[in-house]
Amino acid sequence: MEPIQDHLKEELEVIFVGFNPSIRSAETGHHFANPNNRFWKILYESGLTPRKYQTEEDYRLLDLGYGLTNIVARPTKAADEITKEEYEEGREKLKVKIQTLKPRIVCFVGKGVYQQYSKRKVVSWGVQSESVIPGVLDFVAPSSSGLVRMKMDEVVGIYRQLPILIGQKRI
Repeated sequence: MEPIQDHLKEELEVIFVGFNPSIRSAETGHHFANPNNRFWKILYESGLTPRKYQTEEDYRLLDLGYGLTNIVARPTKAADEITKEEYEEGREKLKVKIQTLKPRIVCFVGKGVYQQYSKRKVVSWGVQSESVIPGVLDFVAPSSSGLVRMKMDEVVGIYRQLPILIGQKRI
């Protein structure tokens, strides 16, 4: 299966980074396409989008100042199928994307994504005390997968920090 296209440009407010595309995303060519994935609902309920976007509208997030990418490009059924080598390669590619595009915030959609990227074992929700790329805020949010056991209100509550951060001026 082919990787799906990133939706990125320079100086975005937020780039959302997932583990890798699901099989459904690879089939449709759109991010967060699995019907059990709650990404689009979370964005809307947290106040990041004015309405609930459909998966096919993923590219429209660019109009709001948001981008989409993954740490690993290869589609899999589950994140545990990703190899150590794929994470290492993806980590380096992601660092280059972030350094080049200079977003204000990088939101990692899942602690595991950030742990792979940062090589840190202990990670808290929200803004990290030290970013991997200076000048870019690292923000860790729960995975939007339907497999996550957290209550939806808790997940949305963490994502609600993002519109507040976006409302603050760039340094």
